[in-house]
Amino acid sequence: MSIARFWRETPHRYNLDGVRCAICQTVYFPPRSVCPTCSKHRQSIGRLEPFQLSGEGEVVTYTVVHDAAAGFEMQVPYVLAIVRATEGPQLTGQVVDVLPSEIRIGLKVRATFRKLREEGKAGVIHYGYKFAPIEDRSVPPEPKPPEEPTPVPTRTGPGSAKA
Repeated sequence: MSIARFWRETPHRYNLDGVRCAICQTVYFPPRSVCPTCSKHRQSIGRLEPFQLSGEGEVVTYTVVHDAAAGFEMQVPYVLAIVRATEGPQLTGQVVDVLPSEIRIGLKVRATFRKLREEGKAGVIHYGYKFAPIEDRSVPPEPKPPEEPTPVPTRTGPGSAKA
């Protein structure tokens, strides 16, 4: 990505700034200028309002990357996921602070501001969002009831040992 493009995209990359259609109320991220969902595409021009995403959502699907792209070799294995934001848009991002074996569909996550990469030792450092699990410690897990042994059926009558 060029430096000029990086700086143009900085506001929505850092703040999760999207837009909401004033006609159908659909939220989009990244921002766009026309609502593709609305049946009145032309009427949506100029009617997309700035909208701040909360950064919270849940994992819709994911993959664990074992063979990393250049620059990400030190992070393998890492998790890339599609996260459906609470407001509706789906975002792609890395899930951090969780082991790949602990990731699951439906995991609640929150966007977190992290370093994405850097261009050499004296180059530009790129920051952006990644996702981290939301730990809900307010509700303790329910204790499992003790397992009762399964009763063994006994047979009585002809052919049984007790007959």
